Amino acid sequence: MAGKAVVSLTTGMEDPERVTVALLVAVGAAEQGRPTLMFLTKEATRLALDGVATGVACDGCPPLADLMARYAKAGGTFLVCPICFDSRKLDRSLLVEGAELGGTVPMWQWIGDEGATTFSY
Repeated sequence: MAGKAVVSLTTGMEDPERVTVALLVAVGAAEQGRPTLMFLTKEATRLALDGVATGVACDGCPPLADLMARYAKAGGTFLVCPICFDSRKLDRSLLVEGAELGGTVPMWQWIGDEGATTFSY
């Protein structure tokens, strides 16, 4: 089995190009068969809500909705910081497929003893 990948993202739709790059890295890992987790904090927590990650960040960039769909299809998951999520008064019932609230302890539990390749955006 390929090694795990964790992509940490703090930026939301205020910087769609950064979101695109983070999703491209996560999609690439997940589509290669790596267990992949995106840890969403700060404004990135909104990306875990249905209908938020939409649009095209730049000329030639893939649509964000397509990247989200590919990530879900490849089995990628989202771990969403509950403190960040709740401080923004977001609705848990709108979480996308594969998203759950959880902080750093669940992230480390997911990584486990074998470790993971990490990226931070």
